[in-house]
Amino acid sequence: MEFREDILGAPYEAAELALAADEEGAVSATLVRRLVPGSTKAVLYLHGYTDYFFQTNLADHFAALGYSFYALDLRKYGRSLRSHQSPNFVRDLAAYDEELDEAVRIVREQDGHTQLLVNGHSTGGLVAALWASRRAGRGLVDGLFLNSPFLAMPTSPALRTLGAPAVGALGRLAATRKLPAPLNPHYVHSLHRDHRGSWDFDLSLKPAEGFPLYAGWLAAIQRGHREVRRGLRIDCPVLLMASTASTVTSKWDPALHHTDAVLRADDIAALGPRLGRHVTVVRIEGGMHDLVLSGEQARAQVFSELDRWIGTYVPAPVAGAARTGSGS
Repeated sequence: MEFREDILGAPYEAAELALAADEEGAVSATLVRRLVPGSTKAVLYLHGYTDYFFQTNLADHFAALGYSFYALDLRKYGRSLRSHQSPNFVRDLAAYDEELDEAVRIVREQDGHTQLLVNGHSTGGLVAALWASRRAGRGLVDGLFLNSPFLAMPTSPALRTLGAPAVGALGRLAATRKLPAPLNPHYVHSLHRDHRGSWDFDLSLKPAEGFPLYAGWLAAIQRGHREVRRGLRIDCPVLLMASTASTVTSKWDPALHHTDAVLRADDIAALGPRLGRHVTVVRIEGGMHDLVLSGEQARAQVFSELDRWIGTYVPAPVAGAARTGSGS
């Protein structure tokens, strides 16, 4: 495995993680890193659905706190998507354990960090929470920061009315069946500087209309949601953030700039206590779905609350205490 300059340019590097092949062929994930020389602290970021890592302002903030920053573009997303693959498709969210375990091994064993904070956004928040619960008791994660995690079905009426039994059956019998539930392009338009937003990112990797929604993927998400409702056993401190409000619309609305236009923020906050024994829930006034891409005032609140939580609950790294055992 070799790190080379990432598409974002220096100081970001990226390496391809070769994974076990699936029914579509070869599979890989991409680990991006921005090292802080001499640091023993690291954060590992997981992106959302129809997404990839580009939030350099988040990396800047962690680097200023002395954290080396890592981000995974999961299999079939962003930097990791290949022409022979169905975008974003997976039959089981536990499949992501392979790249998560390998990323943690690299962060802790190869690069020598003794403290690890995992940060998941939206679908990445759900994936991170389920993985952290399955890895409880191994001392791999010192803190989990969830940014608008996908813990319940979103604001889209089409998605909320798709019954779990029907989706489950389709997921088993026709996993790659495309379902009629496209993303609302106005959310991406509210972010991108070429439309109504302030941020620059690759619209081929994060397209406004999204990628096809596959029955097998949605069935996997629904199973993950059932696990959350039953209760997880995450054993590290958890910080869950969500906006104070959500917006459901099929057309442009200025409210998209200061509410969650993808998920129901109240549902996210209500499910937070089911993640583990130690969960802090913070609501962000004026927050968008990706809270770190919100307006300046909301973004400042996100980082202030994050800093306070880290200072209070995330233990300082102990010299010479590197941990092992990231495999399943």
